[in-house]
Amino acid sequence: MNMTAIAIVAISCWAIVELVNGPKGKKRAKREAEKTNLTSDLEKEVAALKERVEVLEKIVTDKKYDLHRQFEDLKKDKVA
Repeated sequence: MNMTAIAIVAISCWAIVELVNGPKGKKRAKREAEKTNLTSDLEKEVAALKERVEVLEKIVTDKKYDLHRQFEDLKKDKVA
């Protein structure tokens, strides 16, 4: 077997391997990009939820809120 035949066989084998593995690599990159986008979206949502919880904690621990709640409870007791 001469060197030209060896080179042709090697290039053919390399081309077949690239054809088989090539699309998988692209699909893997696409999945990774989707995971990154999903992670980013979830991080933003968690940050927004944390902010909302902080606001709700401030409202609930406010003395005026407690006073208003007590007034509402008294009004309900009068009706009953």
